Amino acid sequence: MLSEAKRAEALGILKETYPDAKPALHFSSPFELLVATMLSAQCTDKQVNKCTDVLFPLYNTAEQFASLDFETLEPYIKSCGFYRMKGMHILEMSRILVEQYGGKVPETREELTQLPGVGRKTANVVLSNAFKVPAIAVDTHVFRVANRIGLTEAKDVEKTERQLMAHIPEKDWGDAHHWLIYHGRQVCAAQRPKCGICPLKEICEHAVH
Repeated sequence: MLSEAKRAEALGILKETYPDAKPALHFSSPFELLVATMLSAQCTDKQVNKCTDVLFPLYNTAEQFASLDFETLEPYIKSCGFYRMKGMHILEMSRILVEQYGGKVPETREELTQLPGVGRKTANVVLSNAFKVPAIAVDTHVFRVANRIGLTEAKDVEKTERQLMAHIPEKDWGDAHHWLIYHGRQVCAAQRPKCGICPLKEICEHAVH
């Protein structure tokens, strides 16, 4: 793992490299973000956006989703992968929001993770991006990049999240999540990382020079 000074340097470089990093999913409300994030499991954000760009103009509230049957929702989400399970979770989640939360998305991790199909990563995405609650969502990019460059040294996502929270100032948690995602997508690919053009190549513990 990088030293404290090197971690701070790496985070500073990432911040400078990706100053406009932001969520890739399209949404205009906490509910839309929750649905989109649930659909994004094992699916690209680009593909989810193709689906929700058609779906959300028609249905975009918990009340509207709660009134749908699966057969109506299915055509809109079928290309997202594992769509049956995701669709059933989304419909049940919507009914719970209507029945227990007045149609509003709850603003705590504890309540969010009690909803069907909502794990810690999805809850953190919603908390950070919809409600500006400090949180770090560890997806495949964040897990890979954080451990590869030496910001963390963990074998599972929960330990990676805890280590990132310990090593990154709380005010930067939400932004750091996006810096790591951008870096993972644009430079630090899983199979063929572009070490030659990486701004972290002099710091990264696994850089190929």
